[in-house]
Amino acid sequence: MGFLQWFVDLGASVLLPILIFIFALILGTKPGKALRAALIVGIGFVGINLVIGLLVESLGPAAQAMVENFGFSLNTIDVGWPAAAAIAYGTSLGSLAIPLGVGVNVLLLTFGLTKTLNVDIWNFWHVALTGSLVYALTADFWLGVLTIIVHLLLLYLMADVLAKYIEKFYGFQNITFPHGTSAPSAFVAIPMNWVFDRIPGFNKLEADPESIQKRLGILGDSTIIGVMIGILIGILAGYDVPGILQLAIQTAAVMVLLPRMVALLMEGLVPVSEAAGAFVKKRFPGRDLYIGMDSALAIGHPAVLSSALLLVPITIFLAVLLPGNSVLPFADLASIPFLICLMVPIFRGNIVRTVIGGTIYIGVGLYIATWIAPLFTQSAIAANFEMGANTSISSLIDGAVWTTFVFVWIPKILSWYGMIALGLIILMGLIYQNKIRPRRELQKEERLEGEEAK
Repeated sequence: MGFLQWFVDLGASVLLPILIFIFALILGTKPGKALRAALIVGIGFVGINLVIGLLVESLGPAAQAMVENFGFSLNTIDVGWPAAAAIAYGTSLGSLAIPLGVGVNVLLLTFGLTKTLNVDIWNFWHVALTGSLVYALTADFWLGVLTIIVHLLLLYLMADVLAKYIEKFYGFQNITFPHGTSAPSAFVAIPMNWVFDRIPGFNKLEADPESIQKRLGILGDSTIIGVMIGILIGILAGYDVPGILQLAIQTAAVMVLLPRMVALLMEGLVPVSEAAGAFVKKRFPGRDLYIGMDSALAIGHPAVLSSALLLVPITIFLAVLLPGNSVLPFADLASIPFLICLMVPIFRGNIVRTVIGGTIYIGVGLYIATWIAPLFTQSAIAANFEMGANTSISSLIDGAVWTTFVFVWIPKILSWYGMIALGLIILMGLIYQNKIRPRRELQKEERLEGEEAK
């Protein structure tokens, strides 16, 4: 366990290239090409984190100023996902999340029950958090372990289902996101989009970045949109003119730089992704293999960033206006892109749909974060997390995700029986998605080919 922790502590920018390099060699990529691809992935990841850091450093103070400017006061503070991850890995249960995540993935791949090979091992903190919350609730260590395993099964199922949406919208071939924050929102967006498609007039509204730019010209350019949103947030924050202009340039910089950093990372991933496709096609005809990555690859899209920046002030006002909510959004406001980045492909890049859908999703999520706050605080104390003057804490990222509610509520009400039943249902979903459904689609194709031959 000590070596594993040392390995993980190398950080994503070091460990990810190592994993990509080994994976590329296994797939038959030439050493030189594999090494270059791995280094480009690492460099791209550093670039993405630098730009996200710029977003956090510029948006965090603006959000805090907005809260102070309007005199908002709520008794539960959003401590942010880095704190949530530290709490998750800091409990006695959290340290098991990585070996369990890798083990479950290997077993599912061995039996053909997932197409996702997950190299995003740092984000196992999402399942560590739900396991730790259940442990804090029930004082049953093994029920917490079972919760982690069932949550992992669900994320791999979600990743398999979402791969086609990710490829179609983002153009990422053989890549998916088994991400505990991003993946669940897509399954809320699907029924929302079904409703939006049936609202007369609204269903004809084209509001993706390309359509907006075509309609508005230079004003619809993502750079200009970034400037305008930065000005809006700066005004709401009560900044002076220099402060507003600085924030405007910083948000525009994020809009321009983040897609370029993602493109750089993808430059390294493309040859590995192509090698994975060729490897599986040659040795396992009829099967696919997806590389499970961090959803940070998706947040650079203009539709994601524009929607997320608009949702920042909306989220703050929602927190105050919703009766019964006690969570003050703060540290995770800059992480809203992760909440909505897999809603965007479902909404086909439509910014209006994403903002409306995101508003509803976050509104409900604030109630979940409020409900989970006592357990979240209890887990933080158990992990020796420094809470400062705060007596109640939560998180807008995983604290507000519906899967957190499900994985805590079921053990609370039904204990082991409920979690075992949920695990079996998800396992049946994996069997259907990776065994039954492909067989049916193949039979359908053969039948159609037979009819055409006649």
